[in-house]
Amino acid sequence: MYEKRKEPIATRSVFIKRLRTNLLYSLSIISGSLLIGTIGYHFMAECQWIDAFHNASMILSGMGPVINIENNSGKLFSAFYALFSGLVFVTNLGVLLTPLIHRIMHHLHMEEE
Repeated sequence: MYEKRKEPIATRSVFIKRLRTNLLYSLSIISGSLLIGTIGYHFMAECQWIDAFHNASMILSGMGPVINIENNSGKLFSAFYALFSGLVFVTNLGVLLTPLIHRIMHHLHMEEE
């Protein structure tokens, strides 16, 4: 997907296109995760849709829960969703930073002629 060590650094337009593509992947990951959380809180914790969306957003962003969950299935979902959200955060950071890190590493390790 990206250029090899012996190839020249990609042009600025190619780099910007990679950043945009990875931003779209990142937004897709966040949207899918938010959808999972909203549906899960609505059905497992028996929250209203807006409360489920609010709670899923807060958990996914790392702020923490905002509603009190009364039933066991909701508590279990909340626990697993919190663990899942941590993995999504790390994955998303990797997806977003990959083009930039690759460009820096490629520049540092280019073969000089």
